[in-house]
Amino acid sequence: MQKEQDRGKIALFVVVAALVLALDQLSKSWVRNNAKMEVGWIIELLPEFLDFVYVKNYGSAFGLLANQTFLLISITITSLVIILLFLRHLYRTTTLSFVSTGLILAGALGNLIDRLRFGYVTDFIDVHLGNLFHWYTFNIADTAIVIGILTFIYSLYRSGLFSKVYEHRHSKP
Repeated sequence: MQKEQDRGKIALFVVVAALVLALDQLSKSWVRNNAKMEVGWIIELLPEFLDFVYVKNYGSAFGLLANQTFLLISITITSLVIILLFLRHLYRTTTLSFVSTGLILAGALGNLIDRLRFGYVTDFIDVHLGNLFHWYTFNIADTAIVIGILTFIYSLYRSGLFSKVYEHRHSKP
């Protein structure tokens, strides 16, 4: 029974990762093809709020480590290895942990594929409130990573891990 549950969690992990990775790569390809590789190409989806705009991101989140492609690839590959090693220990945790890990893995892989193919990551989702607020342009892989991390933290909280750590640190020896 337990092995069957473990297989189900692993299958869910694989399906989530594969779907998110496919959606990420297809959306980036669509943007590059429609933009004809012209940076600044734009489609207004919801005026004053949401646009698709073609951006070549040579850095990481928020443009950090710009033009450090080798370093970013190395960090990503190291992170992927850690995620895969960590996955071996997830079998004792909730299904939500597998879903969140699948999201993180797919996001990291999606951006790694871009870096290896083009030397940059294709970003295109542009959220803003008119001229008052403008967030950094991002992509589906970035979204998957953020949702995956938040969901994973939530699953740790739900499992009681944080309270167990607190109790352990504050228990009398």
